[in-house]
Amino acid sequence: MRVIVVGGGVVGTMHAWQAVERGHEVVQIEREAEARGASLRNFGLVWVGGRAHGEELGAALRARELWEAIAARVPDLGFRASGSLTPVRTARERAVAEEALSRPEAAARGHQLLTAAETRALNPALRGEFTGALYCERDAQVEPRTAQLALRAALAGSGRYTFLPGREVREVLDRGAVRDDHGEVHRGDQVVLCTGAWLGGMVRELAPQLPVRRVRLQMMQTAPLGETLTTSVADADSFRYYPAYAGGALDALNSGQPQPEVAAAHKMQLLMVQRRDGGLTLGDTHEYAQPFGFDVAEEPYAHVREVAETLLGRPLPRIVRRWAGVYAQCTDTTRLVHREQVREAAWLVTGPGGRGMTCSPAIAEQTADALGW
Repeated sequence: MRVIVVGGGVVGTMHAWQAVERGHEVVQIEREAEARGASLRNFGLVWVGGRAHGEELGAALRARELWEAIAARVPDLGFRASGSLTPVRTARERAVAEEALSRPEAAARGHQLLTAAETRALNPALRGEFTGALYCERDAQVEPRTAQLALRAALAGSGRYTFLPGREVREVLDRGAVRDDHGEVHRGDQVVLCTGAWLGGMVRELAPQLPVRRVRLQMMQTAPLGETLTTSVADADSFRYYPAYAGGALDALNSGQPQPEVAAAHKMQLLMVQRRDGGLTLGDTHEYAQPFGFDVAEEPYAHVREVAETLLGRPLPRIVRRWAGVYAQCTDTTRLVHREQVREAAWLVTGPGGRGMTCSPAIAEQTADALGW
């Protein structure tokens, strides 16, 4: 079989990986010279701890297995089974962590509630203010800016993979064929469109009632920390944004301990991950109303810095870059992904939201199974 994959981000590349692994030939087409969207502009987190119980958690756990297996063959992914810590500072925050631990799926997530001393022993870089932390042993991370490059290099070694950058697919033709903006037709047996947050143009024509929206975020990165952040780190505001923590304790947190004004206005949480060069990636915000602003706001960055420094107990290194990104999310946020047949032998796969980096290996595996690869 010959599979045409449209889109060079992590979801598209994982579909290419699944097809090649199952013995097929793949042509992957990307409109930029390299993918430049949400697949690069993220934390690189394989985030199991906060996923909703049921299909979403199952996909995240399966994706975690797949990431580790692929990384054993592709070390340049930078996969690290680091786990995550969410420090808590108040009784209401601790109650949310305790409620999460009481659920049957807590063991699958690797959840444990640590004391402050245990937290610092696990991650000595956390020398700031907190009374304990929720630890998720199953969380991991990869290097988002280079993961697609590493995966494509491994795919090229198969002899059954071709990457065509700088070509925007404009039209899906007859069975298994697309036409790009160079006027060239690429023919295969099946087409999978993994176009990320690119939801206009051809995608709108193919799926005019697409139940997917775009979400914008802001992030930043520091110079090297000078010490190892042994886990990824979230603040307790992240409880408010991940479905795993929904319940009575979270309701009490939301009503009795509202977010600071800036954090609430920008729908913020702190996520903090160390890169291989020692720098820290930090964020993030959530903007849903379109049209999005074209600039980045400074107040959220100041809030992120303050929260991070409170947990670290030290000033952050200098900020070396800031950026904004946009990802696609199903309007029904309980859905893992939107998968739709849009033409004969052509499927659109989009809308994983902030779960794209985490769940892309499992999403691609599900597509491969469904399409009989």
